[in-house]
Amino acid sequence: MSTYKNFTVDTDADGIALVTWNMPDKSMNVFTVEVMDEIEAIVDATVADSTVKGVVFTSGKSSFSGGADLTMIKGMFSMLEAEKIKDPANAVQKLFDAAGRMTWLWRKIETNGKPWVSAINGTCMGGAFELSLACHGRIASNAKSVKIALPEVKVGIFPGAGGTQRVPRLANAQDALQMMTTGSSLTASRAKAMNLVHQVVEPDQLIPAAKQMIKDGLKPVAPWDEKGFKVPGGGIWTPAAAQLWPAASAILRRETAGNYPAALAILKCVYEGLQVPFDTGLRIEQRYFTQVVQTTEAFSMIRSLFVSMQELGKGARRPAGQPKTQLKHVGVVGAGFMGASIAYVTAAAGIPVTLIDRDMDAASKGKTHSEGLVAGAISKGKLTKEDGEKLLSLITPSDDYDTLSTADLVIEAVFEDRDVKKVVIEKVEAVLPEGAIFASNTSTLPITGLAGNSKRPVDFIGIHFFSPVEKMMLTEVILGKQTGDKALAVALDYVAAIKKTPIVVNDTRGFFVNRCVLRYMAESYDMLIEGVPPVMIENAAKFAGMPVGPLSLNDEVAIDLSLKILKATVADLGEKAVDPRHMELVSRLVEKEERFGRKNGKGFYDYPPKPAKKSLWPGLKDLYPQKAPEDVSMKTLQQRFLATIALEAARTVEEGIVTDPREADVGSILGFGFAPYTGGALSYIDGMGVKTFVELCEKLAATYGPHFKPTPLLREMAEKGETFYGRFDPYGQIDKAA
Repeated sequence: MSTYKNFTVDTDADGIALVTWNMPDKSMNVFTVEVMDEIEAIVDATVADSTVKGVVFTSGKSSFSGGADLTMIKGMFSMLEAEKIKDPANAVQKLFDAAGRMTWLWRKIETNGKPWVSAINGTCMGGAFELSLACHGRIASNAKSVKIALPEVKVGIFPGAGGTQRVPRLANAQDALQMMTTGSSLTASRAKAMNLVHQVVEPDQLIPAAKQMIKDGLKPVAPWDEKGFKVPGGGIWTPAAAQLWPAASAILRRETAGNYPAALAILKCVYEGLQVPFDTGLRIEQRYFTQVVQTTEAFSMIRSLFVSMQELGKGARRPAGQPKTQLKHVGVVGAGFMGASIAYVTAAAGIPVTLIDRDMDAASKGKTHSEGLVAGAISKGKLTKEDGEKLLSLITPSDDYDTLSTADLVIEAVFEDRDVKKVVIEKVEAVLPEGAIFASNTSTLPITGLAGNSKRPVDFIGIHFFSPVEKMMLTEVILGKQTGDKALAVALDYVAAIKKTPIVVNDTRGFFVNRCVLRYMAESYDMLIEGVPPVMIENAAKFAGMPVGPLSLNDEVAIDLSLKILKATVADLGEKAVDPRHMELVSRLVEKEERFGRKNGKGFYDYPPKPAKKSLWPGLKDLYPQKAPEDVSMKTLQQRFLATIALEAARTVEEGIVTDPREADVGSILGFGFAPYTGGALSYIDGMGVKTFVELCEKLAATYGPHFKPTPLLREMAEKGETFYGRFDPYGQIDKAA
């Protein structure tokens, strides 16, 4: 046997070759061109070696594999762009061939003539599970760490290495479609119930069981390669299928509004593929994959949700030359809902945290919130009782600021009031050790202004969490005018430790996310005032790709908070800073109708006792004369929502608030769900072309108001034919910083 960089191959006395995937210098195994070449060499070598009777394929790491590597994904797009310039006539053919490399290598494993068993010991995603499906046997550990999924649709593509053909030939079509169009993860037991794995065993029995499967005479032939094979459920031309496929198409349309080409391609691959021989089905899949990869949606989603998210999560914006901080003690001041949640995610990362409030009762109440979260996680099987007890032991409630004297980082999460925060800052700094960092979780107050209360503004920074903290994956790290590199590095190290994705923004009112969210909600106010039926407002937003309509979102945020923000804006910036019609609308809802949002069961929606569902408040349509639905363009409503948010994102770039387009895109998707198929607010502009976007905005401004007027930067970029990722190249910036 040859030696390999990423694999070891050990053949035992029974002639079973144990292939262990363990990439050096990688925390998780991923597919690269080199890995693919080595797998092919291993297939050839084991076939040629007459002493090898079968192969067990497993991982030497705690996880099996996360799928494709960043460089492999980037390389496909780079190759396509290069070939379009060099050899446009054959560019798509070369993409088709590249897209099929994994497909036909897995098929080579499947037809090599010797049995292969995949021994799945941990997370097994994407192409790694497609490789496992090509093996003749699949055994999974019953460890909680085992998660099996084909999640490609979440980043704009689909399982294109045989997944759409093998899964529906093993499981029934309905379960197969559900798995692939949602990208949801399966436990080992669920995968077995779907017939996607053959056995589930204890972790220490994984390899012995895999070898035993070969010893027991596992046939080196896939079910679909045997004569007389029948698809589960009888295939496409059955009464059951006649009910399934129209419903599947309708559900997909309802859930995606036709915005996700990859999701539709999954349906086509399965529907067409099940009607033809297996190899033809693989060709159909390869054809659709090639088409989808060329879409703007796939390019933008992969860039933002796969590449950029990983780059930001790994510290792309971390200042060079700063040593990594291993946080040993974090303080959280303010044991209300936000502070208690911040303490929870800190403890969940294994970091001891002191939770401070005005008295022990308030501080202990904050820990009670974590106890509730832990109990919920245990009941759902996400935490063991022992792990839950360990997590809670790391949270120490206190009313004594002296307990912060050993903290590396203190985060304040008290009431949004400058005077209250000033008192906290002074109390914390009186005991905080030299070099420790102070962070504010303010969502509205500029960091530079708060840092004016600090004796060491160089160590003062903003870390803005989103609610609910334990579920929302984004944090905004806000730089004050005097914030130093160490404070930024510590903040990013902390965000990485709690496994969230950071975006770094400069100081401004509302930072990045809230500025965009407020524009989204403000546009819905305009529509209400114009007489657009409320249900059309909400549906247009969802058809545009937003996960929650603006009126529903406003209820979640709280309408009385919206009123406070409007009043604070007037107080700070003058009356011209707020549309008086918006003030009148929100004031009426809060002060006259006492409709504060979900929290008091009355907002733009009514919230009856469960199990009844919320519904739009009937009185909304009486506030303004209503337009007839046929007089309202749904397409225009959708354009208004996306354009107003994208314009605000562009303004933050023009003002120097956001300096890296990746952060605007990732922040807009993770922060408030900006139409993920666009790749984010700036990718939405780049995707249609800045010139086209400017023309759209000018058209909207002529009818709906000057807030749609393109900014000077956008006009300049349109004239020069630039894009945000071209003009504000994040990779060029990183190279210079290094």
